[in-house]
Amino acid sequence: MEKPTILFIGAGRMAEAIIAGLRAKKENEIERIIVSNQSNIMRLERLKKQYGAETVFQWQEKIHEADTVVLAMPPEEHEEVFMKLRSLVSGQLIVTIAAGIGPSKMESALPESAVSWIMPNTASSIGESMSLYCKGKKPLNALQEKSLKLLLDAIGQAEECTEEEIHHLTAITGSAPAFAYLFAEVLIEKAKEYGISESKAEKLVTQMISGSAAMLMANGNPSALREQVTTPGGSTAEGIKVLEERKYKEMIQDAITAVNRKSLS
Repeated sequence: MEKPTILFIGAGRMAEAIIAGLRAKKENEIERIIVSNQSNIMRLERLKKQYGAETVFQWQEKIHEADTVVLAMPPEEHEEVFMKLRSLVSGQLIVTIAAGIGPSKMESALPESAVSWIMPNTASSIGESMSLYCKGKKPLNALQEKSLKLLLDAIGQAEECTEEEIHHLTAITGSAPAFAYLFAEVLIEKAKEYGISESKAEKLVTQMISGSAAMLMANGNPSALREQVTTPGGSTAEGIKVLEERKYKEMIQDAITAVNRKSLS
């Protein structure tokens, strides 16, 4: 099958994560990677040197050479780019990785284009993202399907969802890692109160979370795993009791609701 040429409009951290993953995992399956960024010349030079990407200041110069265009700029910049793209696209797959920019918005701006929306998370930087994605109404051809799969595989695992599901689930896959990191911070600080050095506390907490995640991946049943650790009447049960009294579950649910409410405002 033909190899795609992928143009990135924007060169931020998520664009770099995808480019790095493509080079590391899919080098032989892509024709070219082109990156555009008008605001940071030094960053473009680094991407060119580190990943062998072609760089250009004006993406319009390379649009007709690309099979897939990845919109890797902030959400608020999309409307301006859509206006410029409208008269330039000619069969390219247009993919956005910006929050809140679903296929319905893209198709309204680019009615003749095949479009897709990918919502990665911060673990993309190490190839461990749990990405959500959906496609627009216009069917993708074989090369476009391949391009989309390459982008997703480059940064980890992915799950296809409806546009509505992504709007709801982004808080869980995208924002909730921050909740997990806050949980780790609290555990580390508490360990330090007991006289444990910060480096030792970080090691203990990091491995505990990593091991717990591995157990969850292997078992897939968090309730069963929690019950295995929680002996009735034991010390863990006492801690769980405090969390329940403080409405831990409701607090997490409220945090997810707050994220979704803010992202849709």
